[in-house]
Amino acid sequence: MPGVSAHGLSYEERRQLAVNLTRVLALYRSILDAYIIEFFTDSLWGTLPKSWQEALDGLSPPQLATLLLGMPREGEEVSYRSVWPLTLLALKSTACALAFTRTPGFHTPSEFLENPSQSSQLTAPFRKHVKPKKQHEIRRLGELVKKLSDLTGCTQVVDVGSGQVSRIPNILHTVYLSFEDRTPGRQISPQKQVLRSVYGHLSRFMSLGLGLTVKSLEGNQRLVERAQRLDQELLQALDKMKRRHPKVAQRGPHHCPHHVVQWVSPTTLCEELLLPLEMPGQCSTRLLLTGLHACGDLSVALLRHFCCCPEVVALASVGCCYMKLSDPGSYPLSEWVAGLPSHELPYRLREGACHALEDYVERLQKAGPGLQTHCFRAALETVIRHVCPELRRPGVQGIPRVHELKIEEYVQRGLQRVGLDPQVSLDLAALQAHQAQENRVTAFFSLALLLAPLVETLILLDRLLYLQEQGFYAELLPIFNPQLSPRNLVLVATKTPLGQAFSALETEDS
Repeated sequence: MPGVSAHGLSYEERRQLAVNLTRVLALYRSILDAYIIEFFTDSLWGTLPKSWQEALDGLSPPQLATLLLGMPREGEEVSYRSVWPLTLLALKSTACALAFTRTPGFHTPSEFLENPSQSSQLTAPFRKHVKPKKQHEIRRLGELVKKLSDLTGCTQVVDVGSGQVSRIPNILHTVYLSFEDRTPGRQISPQKQVLRSVYGHLSRFMSLGLGLTVKSLEGNQRLVERAQRLDQELLQALDKMKRRHPKVAQRGPHHCPHHVVQWVSPTTLCEELLLPLEMPGQCSTRLLLTGLHACGDLSVALLRHFCCCPEVVALASVGCCYMKLSDPGSYPLSEWVAGLPSHELPYRLREGACHALEDYVERLQKAGPGLQTHCFRAALETVIRHVCPELRRPGVQGIPRVHELKIEEYVQRGLQRVGLDPQVSLDLAALQAHQAQENRVTAFFSLALLLAPLVETLILLDRLLYLQEQGFYAELLPIFNPQLSPRNLVLVATKTPLGQAFSALETEDS
């Protein structure tokens, strides 16, 4: 998807971009504020201009992906069936033009061509226990951290946050809830929190794979113990590989990361984070902070440690879970954005910025039956409010195999899951009329997704401006394949100018 490259923009250009973003988001706030499960209860289709309704009504999911979201399939010819209103075309063009591009500047063949579950860029020991998405992420971010460490003369890398999520209830609900239901306050099970944990894979790759001195801060004792066991397992595998294949095995000694059970507060400095590891011959400490998808306030905590602590000379952070940012407190950070009219980003807008646009486009292109879930959930909401008017947007646990259910069957199961009588009398004609509007529901949700990257852009732009206001140097680089990892923009900051060296951080795979 086209967009503006964050890398290379001047300070004034960044400030002007923030102005433009706040103006556009204020103009289309009603679309971003809407919950798709209220499509029928709040008559969301009727809130769109009549000319937009006529242009979008009846478009198939693949047409929405191509014409509205601007992401046609390879070789597909873009052809409009009617003349679109200029206001809708302007929205599409503006959304594409103002959002930070998530397309990496490097172009290489996929590392998963030979095997979809094993990265060809990682040796077998580093792939064990690691899913393909995480293989890609730890390799790309680890290699960037290595280059940044060399450029800034860092003596130690501090990886923050791989276990922090276990101490924050609900912080990852966006990952687990389907698009049908993303309700504030919804809890997720501890089992799913543990499943989401990465068990220090990034720290392990940076230390045992790239030879960096790494301290890993985790918020949970169990996760630290699990990470330490995996360290020893990997160390044994590497030693075995070295004995069997001395020419291809990594050279030099292997040093495991140093794991510490430590919760990092978003508001106060963490002394443990700044304590150097005792290394022979080391006379000074220069720290590099990194966090892979540091959730909510944790990504802001890294920025504050970077700004306040002279020992920290570099930062490489990939944020996520923007809906968990403290507001005010963690957004806005910069004086410039805070002074702009309509800069506010309430929970709903920040939550929407976490949607995976590329993933949804793929779903649209395939036009699978799973797309009807939005429509079914919106229809369920009408029944819930009829039966229990005071109950609004309740959390509905995922209902399996939705595409195999009739709409009335889905509604009955949904009622049961929110504690209402599943045998209540249903208006089948009304439910079927709702189902007939499935493409409209999909079109409205696609409009919201078109705008969502602008919210993420403003949040990250605010962080860039904040760092520059403090007198530091900061860039934002897309380093992951957005098809694998949509939150792929890494914020890189240093306290001394690197000039063209910033460009060397985003390079082709070797």
